[in-house]
Amino acid sequence: MTFKAPDSLAEQIAHHLAERIIRGELKERERIQEQKVTQTLNVSRGSVREALLILERRHLVVILPRRGAQVSELSAAHVESLYSLVMELYIMLASSVARTWREEADLAPFMAIQRRLLDELERGDINAFVESSFDIMRAAFPFAANPYLQETVENLLPAISRTYHLALERRKGEMSQFIGSFENLLRAVVGRDEAGIREVLLDYGRHNSQLVLAALAER
Repeated sequence: MTFKAPDSLAEQIAHHLAERIIRGELKERERIQEQKVTQTLNVSRGSVREALLILERRHLVVILPRRGAQVSELSAAHVESLYSLVMELYIMLASSVARTWREEADLAPFMAIQRRLLDELERGDINAFVESSFDIMRAAFPFAANPYLQETVENLLPAISRTYHLALERRKGEMSQFIGSFENLLRAVVGRDEAGIREVLLDYGRHNSQLVLAALAER
């Protein structure tokens, strides 16, 4: 496998391993052997170690003393903790947009994402749909102007993506509902209704968490 700029080598290795974890090719508690990754990808052991630290920061692996790295656990307790935190962060982002947008052009990126989501719904492209849903948060980052919030959300998105993939089949039937939730969220943002923003996002978080928990129970 050949890696190229602009991402650092460690970031590219981390992305490669993250995709395998998110898709379930690397299972919970499975040990990630540095030497095997080094040989498979033809990269240095130092770059692999750096990639594993990135994945630890993104909550996809845990690094244990004298035992090395292994894929992190995905339990009901982990899912509930993840969603309770992430929804509060999303509320902070959406509230920042509501407080700081000034003219219609400021909201154009969100309208573009909405159109893209509708197109992906029509095509039934769930993977693209999930990626577009993450773009909503990224479009909100400039309004918050908070690098700590941005870094925290970005580091949690792979873990969220992992839960989405687990419930992928269930989520296919939820695409229309997500678009409805996003429309309600946009309405609250335009109206600078922070209470409405909280209500929409907490309802969405509860519903999505239940989808993932149901998928976990069936494993």
